[in-house]
Amino acid sequence: MDIVSSLEGMLERGQDSALLRFSLGGEYVKRAEWALAIEHLRAALRQDPNYSAAYKLLGKALAADDQGEAARQVYAEGIRVAEARGDKQAAKEMTVFLRRLDKK
Repeated sequence: MDIVSSLEGMLERGQDSALLRFSLGGEYVKRAEWALAIEHLRAALRQDPNYSAAYKLLGKALAADDQGEAARQVYAEGIRVAEARGDKQAAKEMTVFLRRLDKK
């Protein structure tokens, strides 16, 4: 059984959590399955709106899915959240990703 099947099974058994959704989103990003990645990462953020890493990965998935404006909004919100939490590294990385999007 692959990791996605295992994680999806956990979800089906009602073990829903921000970490589980983030993990699923990350696996779907690796597979370039953007719609599923976006769905799970948005679910992670609904459960934990302060999850800096989920904003970063969601922005990446949106950008890869040619949803540049949505990616910009997610990165901007993620930067605000990360800075408020003192997560300087995540804020710095998302700032770089946002600048790259703005250059396109």
